[in-house]
Amino acid sequence: MLLTGDRPQIFYPETSMIWPFRPRYRKQIARIEVVGAIAGATRKRVLEALEEVEEKKFPALLLRIDSPGGTVGDSQEIYSALKKLQEKVKIVASFGNISASGGVYIGVGAHHIVANPGTITGSIGVILRGNNIEKLLDRVGVSFKVIKSGPYKDILAFDRPLTPEEETILQALIDTSYGQFVRTVAEGRNLSEEKVREFADGRVFTGEQALALGMVDRLGSEEDARRWAAELGGLDPDKAECYTFEEKKPLLARILPGNRSALAGLLPDYLPASMARLDFEVATNGLPLWLYQPRIGR
Repeated sequence: MLLTGDRPQIFYPETSMIWPFRPRYRKQIARIEVVGAIAGATRKRVLEALEEVEEKKFPALLLRIDSPGGTVGDSQEIYSALKKLQEKVKIVASFGNISASGGVYIGVGAHHIVANPGTITGSIGVILRGNNIEKLLDRVGVSFKVIKSGPYKDILAFDRPLTPEEETILQALIDTSYGQFVRTVAEGRNLSEEKVREFADGRVFTGEQALALGMVDRLGSEEDARRWAAELGGLDPDKAECYTFEEKKPLLARILPGNRSALAGLLPDYLPASMARLDFEVATNGLPLWLYQPRIGR
């Protein structure tokens, strides 16, 4: 420790910098948000944050989820990291407006779950979508010549319908993924698989209904979840503050925040969200999804 003037300061050799105080992570609650569809970018950000939570020895984690779910593999990796972290950190999940499908999957990786009475949750199941634009291609006179190594190499091709054999293959894939989902929920919520299957048919339900089903532990706000996390971590709920792991912004966004705001003001409010949804649809076409995805039209 170095003394400069009347105030002690701590010297960190690895950074060769002098800091006036050491961060008091052990007196704070880590907070991580999962917002929007779960895919690769979300997985990467959350896993990095969970590593920091462990390294900095936070006593508790508040996991705020406001997500309709997303890709299977990314949800599974986040869940696995949460289960590992459970051994060292108390974790409370807080469900916001919606925590469905993959949002439920990662939520059961917490020790406890708090939901608002009106939270939309559930949607336990798997969906796989492919696009068939064969009629459109015929209308514009476009066709494809496909050379493949096996009969199922172009399964879910967009220029032809599925064959009965392909439907059987994909249904087996969906059933396997569904079984993984049910087993994880049953384990995480201390329920039997038979009990979970009674409501794991894709239906959505409210937080109040989820409490009756054993899918959440308490009804309450994020503040209620924060206080519970503080108590579990041995902290004073009235004094413990949250340390939120923010999403890292690109360099340009940090340097020129005003320009980004001005540009955003020129766009319709719905456009960024619509573009993000379209990008997700394109990126995940043909992938099994743990996603609450209301059907539009017929």
